[in-house]
Amino acid sequence: MTDSFDLLIRGGKIYDGSGGAPFAGDIGLRQGTIAYVGPRLSLPRAGKVVPAEGLSVAPGFIDAHAHSEFTLLADNRAEGKILQGVTTEVNGNCGMSAAPLFGEALEHREKDLEELGIGQRWSTFGEYFRFLEQKGIALNFATLAGHGNVRGSVIGYADRQPDERESLAMETLLKAAVLDGALGLSTGLIYPPGIYAATEEIIGLARCIKDCMYATHMRSESDELLEAVEEALRIGRESGIAVQISHIKTGGKNNWDKREGVVSLIEGARSEGVRATCDRYPYTAASTDLDAVLPSWAYAGGAEEEMRRLEDAETRDVIRDDILSRHPEDDYWESVVVSSVASEANRWMEGKTLACLSDEAGRRPADFLIDVLRREKLRVGAIFHSMNEDNLIRFLSLPYVMIGSDSSVRGTDGPTHRGKPHPRGFGTFPRFLGRYARDLNLMDVSEAVHKATMLPATTFGLTGRGRIRVGFWADLVVFDEGRIIDRATFEEPFLTAEGIAFVFVNGTPVVWEGSSTGALPGKILRNGG
Repeated sequence: MTDSFDLLIRGGKIYDGSGGAPFAGDIGLRQGTIAYVGPRLSLPRAGKVVPAEGLSVAPGFIDAHAHSEFTLLADNRAEGKILQGVTTEVNGNCGMSAAPLFGEALEHREKDLEELGIGQRWSTFGEYFRFLEQKGIALNFATLAGHGNVRGSVIGYADRQPDERESLAMETLLKAAVLDGALGLSTGLIYPPGIYAATEEIIGLARCIKDCMYATHMRSESDELLEAVEEALRIGRESGIAVQISHIKTGGKNNWDKREGVVSLIEGARSEGVRATCDRYPYTAASTDLDAVLPSWAYAGGAEEEMRRLEDAETRDVIRDDILSRHPEDDYWESVVVSSVASEANRWMEGKTLACLSDEAGRRPADFLIDVLRREKLRVGAIFHSMNEDNLIRFLSLPYVMIGSDSSVRGTDGPTHRGKPHPRGFGTFPRFLGRYARDLNLMDVSEAVHKATMLPATTFGLTGRGRIRVGFWADLVVFDEGRIIDRATFEEPFLTAEGIAFVFVNGTPVVWEGSSTGALPGKILRNGG
């Protein structure tokens, strides 16, 4: 062998991402791509050599469901992700993306940007991508266009249907987002303004980009779960677009028995030719804004109108009664944990259940929930322990379910190191490989690696990613198969994983011997590129 390499990964157990059996060998990198994969070389020449004997090598993990569009601008090191082996994220999920940002959609995001210290403002993905490229990022960034952004930019947060002119304007914005590089459309049908959209509105938007992807946080993941799955699949059938069901779950004890109904609906649609896939994180707790507990009508008109309703005593009583009618069981409040607040004065609440907090305050839980939303001007995050381990295992085992953290990038310090966020931000992929694939023997490591690499790359059209193959980009993770495991917990969510030795993004080491290098070699991955 006379060719030389910039870097050689020597003697590792190679999982190439295809799901096939691993093999021992060397991987040579040159100019950011994979130049050699095969048997051990006798006299290799390389600028650097990574001794991988006794370690495993896989394509870099692809986070199929991320929310890093703002935190990545605040902290481009992306430590929470790269230190668990993630080299690429698919962002813009749940109807919320970096762009388009016009009118009320921009106003709605101002608080997020201010809290993270982000001074830049933009309207389009083209402008946003330029900011990211100028700043530099540690991992690769792909994104969907959020329906909430599109609708919020045209209609705002009103509870009404678009007229013909507004429908055309939304289609124009979505097509422009795809031309700028967005991979498709996402919806968040439990959040404003997506919650106000009729199915036909989504079908119309999906039709105009039917060669792309439609990812959905469905209209219900609990009491109307089966109806929500049917709606998502109907959108795929009638528009022709590929459908990704986000963080597939059965929320709430009353809905745990709906698991096989969900699987039957999806597999029936797949057998008919609907391109349906899903993502899931390996935890039984969800996380979102605390005001997601409120009735949907309370959101109408945006944050100011929502706050006005919470400040009105009579309306507050109606809201409280609605919450209690949907959650009459006393133990519900033990399952809801405050994960973040905006004010320093209320930091003591973080990490405590609503049952505990309301008891300390001498208030009923539903009243305390409304109180804290008022005090924090709605800016409260929460964790909801509402799922079942057996159902989680079933969903993770499905061949069309890939791994998505449903989290943003965070740092081990700095502006994103705050609150008690869900541990999935630091633990998703090591937990999936270590606890579920290895310890519980849910699947072999080859299949687990496939679900975290080639499957999302193929699903989202990430060309040249997700495989260890000559000519592909050198996104790679070197890990200890026997040691890889998550350490992050709900009490200590910023603990980094064990067993991740080296991580490469486009051929550049971003993790070396278990520590972040500070390198910023990530790229914007655009639709069609």
